[in-house]
Amino acid sequence: MQEFVMTDVLVDSVKSVAVEAGAAIMDVYHSDYDIQIKADNSPVTEADKKANIIITNKLNQLVPDVPILSEEGRNIPFSERANWEYFWLIDPLDGTKEFIKKNDEFTVNIALIENGKPIFGVVYAPALDLLYWGEVGEGAYKKSGDSAEVQINILDELNSPVLVAGSRSHPSERMNAFMGQFKESEVRPMGSSLKVCLVADGSVHLYPRLGPTMEWDTGAAHAILKASGGEAIIHGTNEPLRYNKENLLNPEFIASSSNVIAIINHLN
Repeated sequence: MQEFVMTDVLVDSVKSVAVEAGAAIMDVYHSDYDIQIKADNSPVTEADKKANIIITNKLNQLVPDVPILSEEGRNIPFSERANWEYFWLIDPLDGTKEFIKKNDEFTVNIALIENGKPIFGVVYAPALDLLYWGEVGEGAYKKSGDSAEVQINILDELNSPVLVAGSRSHPSERMNAFMGQFKESEVRPMGSSLKVCLVADGSVHLYPRLGPTMEWDTGAAHAILKASGGEAIIHGTNEPLRYNKENLLNPEFIASSSNVIAIINHLN
């Protein structure tokens, strides 16, 4: 297909789609709902399914010729995906465990991927009414409730204490060992893709993900991170995360600025 252009109208439309999906999620959040366990032992609720229907239907209306890969969609074989130049990568409800625990730290993730690279993303946390979005080359933004949108940027210097985003649901000994390389550090626990967004808006210096994630967990926040001046680098390398791989599992990575990642690599 021809080069895909994210117009201002399309950007606003995708943000509205995320907010609409978030409203459907909140309807379920405040009700009695069933929890099902998928084949991979992860939980899924009616909220995941309702949000997925809204997002896929709306994106198909907005841009009919761009395919969609969603956590809650059909399993699309790599032979079909391999030739995709552009596609939407969706997690209709990221942080289902956070949703079930009622801690408000769950998100709607919508990303646009071009040739394996995230170029645009929207992350919406409906319980917090917190919206992040960004387009590579055009900047990243954050809007909380009815307040005005603000442009966001990463922290590019590693000062003390080192502020690190960490998982609420997946603490680990490896994370503790990673933190041990800094003289003074502070972990800020957070759920879902909001951890990468904390890096993008300069709330923390970095987020090391030393455990498994799927491409739809990271695509949207990764685009926002890139738009804010950061990157998600495969742990122990200088290579960024890539998308639409045959195996959709992400390698371990560190989300930060290239300068901070270089410092960390030097420490190791």
